[in-house]
Amino acid sequence: MLHVLQQLAPFIGQTPCIPLRHASAQLFAKLEYNNFTGSSKDRAAYSIIYKGIEAGLINQDTTIIASSSGNLAVAVASICKLLQLKFIPVIDPNINTDNERLLTLLSYRVVKVQERDETGGYLLTRIATVERMHAEIPGSFIADQYGDPNNYKGYYGLADEILEALPQPDHVFVAVSSSGAITGLSSRIKPVRPETKIIGVDIEGSVIFQSQAKSRYISGIGASRVPPIIANAYIDDVVMVSHMELIAGCKALLQEQAIFAGASSGAVYYAAKAYLEVTGSSGTAVMIFPDKGYTYMSTIYNDAWVEALADKLAAAEPASI
Repeated sequence: MLHVLQQLAPFIGQTPCIPLRHASAQLFAKLEYNNFTGSSKDRAAYSIIYKGIEAGLINQDTTIIASSSGNLAVAVASICKLLQLKFIPVIDPNINTDNERLLTLLSYRVVKVQERDETGGYLLTRIATVERMHAEIPGSFIADQYGDPNNYKGYYGLADEILEALPQPDHVFVAVSSSGAITGLSSRIKPVRPETKIIGVDIEGSVIFQSQAKSRYISGIGASRVPPIIANAYIDDVVMVSHMELIAGCKALLQEQAIFAGASSGAVYYAAKAYLEVTGSSGTAVMIFPDKGYTYMSTIYNDAWVEALADKLAAAEPASI
């Protein structure tokens, strides 16, 4: 199986790093949506599955199970289809419609949880479901993006590519969910470029950098629990964005830079511009753009959906959702 999987390697990584317009800083965007299935999660999925096969934990009879809000599931599903392995993603109602449809085409079976957990999100419910299924399905393997160190090790190549393109970046802005990207990048960059500031970008309602959990309505950023692998990260600062700021960032990115990107990219763009303005920082800043905007057409690029979300958020204030 490793020989088959290795044929996919040339189509993951070496994504473009392009300059963007900005008044004071030198902004660069790492376009991770140029990976094989259209997101940065290809790096994590490839690393987790490759190492699982190499360790003898995955063979031709193994069923792969994963909790995912979208992109990781699509990446794992594509790899499993290539390897002719059974894959069962565990998703939730926040998943983008197009990703859900794609998963039904690629996967052996799709499990969609409906019950919110005690934090108001779905992540803990998804994880509990994955663990139950793992116990029930003999010889199954969990593609664990939250706890498997092979997740963040899959992003070492991303760090190397950034340093090759920009040997001395002053800031790197990364959206955080399972924390694979920020952990891999920071643990690779900091030892050789300790002066580079690694800035995490998270969304309101996420508990990764703050204790109060609230319901989240946009997939791909934030989490209902602190991912274990983030203990290996080196993070200098954090920018929290609201749902509406994230949406504004997506639309500004399209209007100002002609980049049609997904939710995490919009959050990173909004956060980076705000951070650089407030701190008065200049120099070179790299932003990681994980995916394209196509799967968000029915949500963040849909005015009716955005208006409904704004009303829902307004009705919930000041009380917790």
